[in-house]
Amino acid sequence: MRVRHSKLLALIGAGILAVITLVACGNGDATANTASSAEASSAAESTVAASSEVASTETTAGLSGSISMVGSTSMEKLANALSEAFMEEYPDVTVTAEFVGSGAGIEAVTNGTADIGNSSRSLKDEEKAAGVAENIVAIDGIAVCVDPANEVADLTKEQLTNIYNGTVTNWKEVGGADEPIIVIGREAGSGTRGAFEELVDLKDACKYANELDSTGAVIAKVASTPGAIGYASLDALDDSVKALSLEGVEATAENIKAGNYFLSRPFVMATKGEISEQNDLVQAWFDFVLGDEGQQIASEVGLITVK
Repeated sequence: MRVRHSKLLALIGAGILAVITLVACGNGDATANTASSAEASSAAESTVAASSEVASTETTAGLSGSISMVGSTSMEKLANALSEAFMEEYPDVTVTAEFVGSGAGIEAVTNGTADIGNSSRSLKDEEKAAGVAENIVAIDGIAVCVDPANEVADLTKEQLTNIYNGTVTNWKEVGGADEPIIVIGREAGSGTRGAFEELVDLKDACKYANELDSTGAVIAKVASTPGAIGYASLDALDDSVKALSLEGVEATAENIKAGNYFLSRPFVMATKGEISEQNDLVQAWFDFVLGDEGQQIASEVGLITVK
């Protein structure tokens, strides 16, 4: 590509020189020479602009191939938004993503069946020991949500823990109506579940009435079940559920960035080895994701940026 580009620039340079030569060989009239010089300058500027455009097109077109991502359902909105923007900038690149849970994503990148493993939790020591690098691309808040009719607006960390460990089973015990609490959570292997249970010190100790396999399923179940409580990524919430404050602090990006809201976790795009060890295409992906445009996209989908 560089050879073709150099030849093209040489031809363009020759064209500019020819235009200037023709102008210099014109009649001696000063006005005519001035007009001709202006025309030559305009032609030269147009030619250089065309050269820059071609060079830019060639650079963009030079990036081609595919990137595969597997992992967290909580990262679906972010991953899709980044993929669309990246493929728009690089039309010859295809980015594919499967959303099957953080554990599956780490497994896929570990065994080499995916370029990137999306994980909505920090990597475990054994995963890092297997050569997987933890690349944090954004920070997510985990919101605790209830059905909109629920009277409770705030829970302490102790109350939340006691609800999920089965000690508190009725909303009247935490200031709500006399109504059974229906505890909703994610399936084993979910990054959201792993992060939530770690943050409330209940690893493998939650008493779930339902364990669902996606963020959307949790929100839909809570929205349609009186007395239900569930957890989901902050960016996935909608008006069908009500988010609770925790320890008097609302689940907002500002509060999470300030460190005031205790339920937060990293969004990781894991690679087998460091980013610098990846192929050119994957390195270009991370340049984009961690650059201004990628971080702006993260902010637009409700996440906290890392840059």
